[in-house]
Amino acid sequence: MKLRDFDFDLPDTLIAVRPARPRTSAKLLVADRHGIQDLWITDLVSVLRAGDRLVLNDTKVIPARLFGERMRESADGAGLAKIEVTLLEPQVDGTWAALIKPLRKVRDGERIIFSQDLWAVLVHRYDGLGYLKFNVVGDDFDVALNGAGAMPLPPYIAAKRPADDLDKDDYQTVWASASGAVAAPTASLHFEQWLLDDLANLGVKFSFVTLHVGAGTFLPVKVDDVADHVMHSEWGQVSAEAASDIMATKAAGNRVIPVGTTACRLIEAAGASGTLVAWEGNTDIFIMPGFEFKFTDGLMTNFHLPKSTLMMLVSALMGTQCIKDIYAHAIANEYRFFSYGDSSILLPKNK
Repeated sequence: MKLRDFDFDLPDTLIAVRPARPRTSAKLLVADRHGIQDLWITDLVSVLRAGDRLVLNDTKVIPARLFGERMRESADGAGLAKIEVTLLEPQVDGTWAALIKPLRKVRDGERIIFSQDLWAVLVHRYDGLGYLKFNVVGDDFDVALNGAGAMPLPPYIAAKRPADDLDKDDYQTVWASASGAVAAPTASLHFEQWLLDDLANLGVKFSFVTLHVGAGTFLPVKVDDVADHVMHSEWGQVSAEAASDIMATKAAGNRVIPVGTTACRLIEAAGASGTLVAWEGNTDIFIMPGFEFKFTDGLMTNFHLPKSTLMMLVSALMGTQCIKDIYAHAIANEYRFFSYGDSSILLPKNK
């Protein structure tokens, strides 16, 4: 398939730069065998049914965007130069892989100061990334990072406004617990605890898995033939309990519905053999039309960027023409798009 098959025109006014308040007041598009319905997140209690299992990603977004200073030598003497850092992934040697702007200006062994409590040394560089060694580790690092860092908002939001203190709550799910993501599982941002409680009382079940969403989720597809695209890799974990519960739901004939493409990709990668078991590791699974879903009976997801791998994933689930029709409806009805936007429940016609 060609990249143009996943393109569409989106008015800039429909890109959400702030979430709906409260979270549950966002719109919800439901696409199933009956067609398309325009509902609200609060209507999940009528869309879902007893026995359904929602698969939730419990990753926690770290305030990975840092603004620091380094000493700069020039003909006029020493001075301070500003440095922008986005942390990407911790390494086994204790360093952090990071995007550093401007990397070419920083020397190996040089110190970058972010706050009174947090600084790092550039240890080495590779393939356009810098590798930083921080002055603190463990809980001390978490505390210092929370004090100095800002939420790593997606590029299409960051281009319109800087991150602020509101984003530290807005860009985090209410159940976030496993630190390590640099992007949020955004479909999950619509939930509040009372809604989870109402769904539980209805008989909806929940399973938590972990996929640390990386900055690669925003990388554009640059090849014309999408089959040639090289997918980014992310670390994930499915517990034995979650795997067993999801398998039991399938065996009972009930629906497994991941909340977000991250949870969907993880369970499909972990269960590629047809049996879902405890799993941990890196996955670069690329779901595009033609993919055979083994565990995903439906998907709750926000509206995605044109020509993105996430557009390919939802097209694989619903069919390319069906997704085109859904997105045309969403645009005509002024749904808000992307990370802070509205959401959808996609249920293939046979589900």
